[in-house]
Amino acid sequence: MGLPPPAPLLLGLLLLLGILRLLWGDLVFIPAFIRMTGPAVTASLVGGTEDVTVSLTLLQDKEGLLPVPACGVLTNETGDWSLTVTPTNALEVTVRLKRGRQRCSSNETESSSESPCMVQALLVSASRNSSCLAHLLIRVEIYANSSLAHNASENVTVIPNQVYQPLGPCPCNLTAGACDVRCCCDQECSSNLTELFREACFTGIFGGDVSPDSDHLCSVQESRGVPGWFPFLCVQSSPANSPFLGYFYHGSVSSQRRASFGVPLRADLRDLSDFGYKQGDPIMTVDKTYFTIPQVSLAGQCMQNAPVAFLHNFDVRCATNLEAYQEQDGGVIHMKIKNGAVGGVVTPRVTYEEAADPDAFITRTGTLLSNESASRNVNVEEHYIFRWNNNTISEINVKIIRAEINAHQKGIMTQRFTVKFLSYNSGDEKEFSGNPGYQLGKPVRALDINRMNNETTLHLWQSAGRGLCTSATFKPVLFGEDTLSGCLLEVGIHENCTRLRENAAELLDSLVRATHVAMRGNSDYNDPSDDWLEIIRADAADPGAAPPVSVRGLCADVPARLHIRILVSDAGAVEGMTQHEIVGVETRLSTVNWQFQCGLTCEDKADLFPVSASVQFIKIPAQLPRPLTRFQINFTEYDCNRNEVCWPQLLYPLTRYYQGEPYSQCVAKGLLLLSFFVLAAFLSNPWTRTCKA
Repeated sequence: MGLPPPAPLLLGLLLLLGILRLLWGDLVFIPAFIRMTGPAVTASLVGGTEDVTVSLTLLQDKEGLLPVPACGVLTNETGDWSLTVTPTNALEVTVRLKRGRQRCSSNETESSSESPCMVQALLVSASRNSSCLAHLLIRVEIYANSSLAHNASENVTVIPNQVYQPLGPCPCNLTAGACDVRCCCDQECSSNLTELFREACFTGIFGGDVSPDSDHLCSVQESRGVPGWFPFLCVQSSPANSPFLGYFYHGSVSSQRRASFGVPLRADLRDLSDFGYKQGDPIMTVDKTYFTIPQVSLAGQCMQNAPVAFLHNFDVRCATNLEAYQEQDGGVIHMKIKNGAVGGVVTPRVTYEEAADPDAFITRTGTLLSNESASRNVNVEEHYIFRWNNNTISEINVKIIRAEINAHQKGIMTQRFTVKFLSYNSGDEKEFSGNPGYQLGKPVRALDINRMNNETTLHLWQSAGRGLCTSATFKPVLFGEDTLSGCLLEVGIHENCTRLRENAAELLDSLVRATHVAMRGNSDYNDPSDDWLEIIRADAADPGAAPPVSVRGLCADVPARLHIRILVSDAGAVEGMTQHEIVGVETRLSTVNWQFQCGLTCEDKADLFPVSASVQFIKIPAQLPRPLTRFQINFTEYDCNRNEVCWPQLLYPLTRYYQGEPYSQCVAKGLLLLSFFVLAAFLSNPWTRTCKA
């Protein structure tokens, strides 16, 4: 069923006139033609819309002729259709099908649900002073399976009891009164429509297989190939007893919730500090608020109001804009913190120090326009030390390092915040790296017997700014973490090669200012014989040895990389925790040939020479594995790793491979089982006949 014969010609003329009028700036509908399959369509009328009248006409051909549209009459309702005009930047014209009329009844379209039940042609005309200026042609094709052809039922849906019946026998049936594509269990899909997507039907629960036959049911024996012993072990159960009962939501009706983009208010804080702190509990103040210190989140952002957790140490750095920096009113000096006992309060003891080099913390982003004497103090470092006793806090010591800067200074300030929890009876603030073995992430303990203050550690570079070695700081080598770091050394084209080698070797040697490394995490610094290993320094080229030929801008055998290899192994366990120890440390220098990099011309300006250091932790077994015998190498029939059948593990619970129970218990249970077999053998029928004879 299609449009009358004159309709295609009218459509072409309307499209052509619409394009030409749009170019001329005249009144025009956008779009000029609409194919309508739903309850409403919308078009825009652009151009000079002053004093414009819009009318709607139902086109009905009589002997192949279309009626002449009456542009001078305002018609907002035409039978089943209504016309609405909304003034915006242009006129928005909406044609809507009245839902009061039921044009597509189920009785009329049961036999041919694939054919449209409503085919009409509508013409929307825009006129001024009874003169037609623009037309919009609408072709209407509405099908019986469309959702607008059925009124929504106001009855409450009866939800079955999911204990006995699945809630959705066809979960992919999402549209009421219409066929859902790829949903083969949808009863509203005719056989012709189902054939179009039968090969791509939804599978599983969503596709309607809500009561599949389980593999252990006896009823599957007839349809599937099963072994001979299956009838003795299968389960007799009704097919209605589906394992997917209750798989979907339990069936209660919930009201719709509107989405909110506002930040929810935080609920009342639960303050349990009066009964003592536990590890990880937030530290509370007397005002029932969290005691907060800036910390770094998992996303790398600095959170200014992060609560401090009991017995959780941290050392973080936060970048702060000096223009947005605001010092807290009163600070921590007037803070009163609950100590974990009923009514107990502890006040932090604060000491202030002045920063020796404020420029090490501040990166300037601009030049001061005025040299006013006004200044202000900023906190560049804050160190908190909590003394704890059982589940209470006995003392809090705070050291704040301040820097005095110009009040109008602009730039980025790097602040450092550290928190340490120490026992109340500890004599000093020194921390072990483990007890007794090393803990992952703790600094590697080192010792320099050639200095009075022999306590030290291995270091790596932590570059900042341009990455120059002159501005780089040190960070400790952490146990178990393979790391690569480096910095840049400024070198000129007239650089003396001997001096370059000496400078590079001195930079690399500054990372390992130690002679020994501790095997364990609690080795005593005052006793070099307490499991301290001497650092093995591999032979390297003499930095003072000059090459036979000296060329300007070219130096050979320049130390460029330091390799630190640390051998570790497992040294047993304490209370189930594996203890790690260091069994050897080696350092080795690598050299490169440096050449000044010239552009179009070799200008006398500094070049950048990269130097780097790497740390590698190599785990070795505590005991060397037993070597394979010649029989095990050549004869692989009994090798469990290269065969599907493992004969050595035939009596697996009685072998050394079984680690679930102590070996003595496995042997005892095996002997008990063997005694049962022997007793059954003696009491069997052949032995009874022998005894009677």
